[in-house]
Amino acid sequence: MRIAITGSTGQLGRALQGALAGESLLLLKRPEQDITLLDPLMAAVKDFQPEVIIHAAAMTDVDGCERDPDLAYRVNVLGTRNVALAAQACGAALVYISTDYVFRGDRAEPYREYDTPDPQSVYARTKWWGENIVRDLTTRFYIVRVAWLYGDGPRNFVKTVLRLAAERPVLRMVTDEVGSPTYAEDVAQALARLVRVPAYGIYHLPNAGVCSRYEWAAEILRLAGRDEVRLEPMENYPRPARVPKRVHLLNVFGSELGLVMRPWQEALADYMERLRHG
Repeated sequence: MRIAITGSTGQLGRALQGALAGESLLLLKRPEQDITLLDPLMAAVKDFQPEVIIHAAAMTDVDGCERDPDLAYRVNVLGTRNVALAAQACGAALVYISTDYVFRGDRAEPYREYDTPDPQSVYARTKWWGENIVRDLTTRFYIVRVAWLYGDGPRNFVKTVLRLAAERPVLRMVTDEVGSPTYAEDVAQALARLVRVPAYGIYHLPNAGVCSRYEWAAEILRLAGRDEVRLEPMENYPRPARVPKRVHLLNVFGSELGLVMRPWQEALADYMERLRHG
């Protein structure tokens, strides 16, 4: 298949290159292809004529979006509109990577794919508006929501916990943010299968299960053998953006296609084994 990937140098973009290694890939990245600039993006896509575009590029710094909403809008909304127009122009199916943050996150029960979003931050709203743009401008789309993504790259939550553990004897992590840690490699493998099936619509593809940030950090320290580091719980950590307290994305439609995501603990163990071996 001919597949274009935006955000190809990000955590998911890197994983997609591995999962789709046998395909013909167009790797779109800044500064050569800036998704906020329509004409050069359109020219690159039309020249390649992809069958599928996977739109993984986004401004994902949640607090950064709150501090600079204009930039968040430009990247996450205008950029998505440009990618959708490019997909429309060349007849490509579009995969849009969205987020669990589109939900309010104030209920105990899981969120299914067609539950009504209620975004509470600039980041969440721009990603939700991106979903709407994809629905409005394209007819063959996969909207794929993931959560708490980590993978190859210079920074992620796992690497931050390991770095802090090497610097401090005590770490404090919140217990009042609950979600699904999700390994980019697992999402990439699921997408590599999904794009071969014309079952368009909305999908939830996080790793299975939920935990708090505190519980996630505890598992990271356990797997790393850092028993000497004391982990302390905390609540109501102040930050610019309002983040969901609990979002459990239920994978209903993906499971019907055989896209069953493994538990987050198994995926985390695999990732940390890779870190140990370089």
